[in-house]
Amino acid sequence: MNDLRLSVLIALLVLSPPWPSSASAETTRYVRFEQAGDAHYGIEAGERIEVLDAAPWNGGKPTGKSVAAGEVRLLAPVEPRQVFAVGFNYLSHRGDRELPPHPPIFLKLPGAVIGPGDDIVYPPGAHNVHYEAELVVVIGRKASRVPAALAGDFIFGVTAGNDVSERDWQAADLQWFRGKASDTFAPIGPAVVSGLDYLNLLVESRLNGETMQSQNSREQIHDVHAIVSYISKYATLHPGDVIFTGTPGETSAMVPGDVVEIEVEGVGVLQNRIGKPVDEK
Repeated sequence: MNDLRLSVLIALLVLSPPWPSSASAETTRYVRFEQAGDAHYGIEAGERIEVLDAAPWNGGKPTGKSVAAGEVRLLAPVEPRQVFAVGFNYLSHRGDRELPPHPPIFLKLPGAVIGPGDDIVYPPGAHNVHYEAELVVVIGRKASRVPAALAGDFIFGVTAGNDVSERDWQAADLQWFRGKASDTFAPIGPAVVSGLDYLNLLVESRLNGETMQSQNSREQIHDVHAIVSYISKYATLHPGDVIFTGTPGETSAMVPGDVVEIEVEGVGVLQNRIGKPVDEK
């Protein structure tokens, strides 16, 4: 091999990431749905859903049964044990704040998770509830102290998420429990998709049909691999755990009756309506 070919080969090996590129991989859409009062996991295949015997990240296998997609109600595609989130992960949202050396992590609660078509409900006393369009990572394998170069091996797929936030509470409280983790404050869906290049996906929000946010995940300050690696240094990640990876641009308040849509390229549209405040029922 001549020196020029050797130099090119070395350059390619250095520039290529140690995980396989998902840009050329085949994608698979996993959903969770309700039929006759029971919840199931499945694989979307055109107009039908192939039923699995368990969550795919827990080794779920096809049962040989299928259902018509139009005859079931989609649920949140994941029932996470843990819900992590990253704050201020795009320059367009971070503003003049100093860049952090690591991803700023906070927690949401599994009980805040809802699915497509479910109402986002104002908790008692809330007045300033905002949408936040986000790419959400779904963990596929138990991960502890994982280097960033290997983080892709622990990611099952991605979905769309809305990191609903009560801004007044964020500013006033010691922690972001009320402001970020109240019931219904973590919509995700409509599907978990494997095989997407999650380092290069468009993330958008629409409020009553008007585009409010639109930015590509490649512009994140801390990319998905850095986020997974950092969290795993301190907390073990488990299959089905989810990580909200930050929102771009500016957000605004939602009011009852509004319809918010979060779209992640290749995943689809997560739509939720803003319901009545709890204390008005």
